[in-house]
Amino acid sequence: MASSEWLTQKQNKEKEEKERKKKEERKKERKKEQKRQRKERERKKEKERKEKKKERKKARKKKEKRKSDKREGRESERRERESERCERRELEKREKR
Repeated sequence: MASSEWLTQKQNKEKEEKERKKKEERKKERKKEQKRQRKERERKKEKERKEKKKERKKARKKKEKRKSDKREGRESERRERESERCERRELEKREKR
């Protein structure tokens, strides 16, 4: 009888050891998966950050261009007015003669 008890104890220990190893393996796999997911999230966040930065840069350039165009428009209007004034002065001078 003692040998059969010893055999069942041995089998139980082996079974427990197998289960323990399985459990550890599952734990490792879960940890691996979590790490992979975390890295994936970080990559996604980084990509979004870069995209937002790109969009802000684009918007800033657009705004600067509008400002520049506006300034350019005002300057060209000023030049036009000046040239008109000069032309009028010339005409007035000619008329006086």
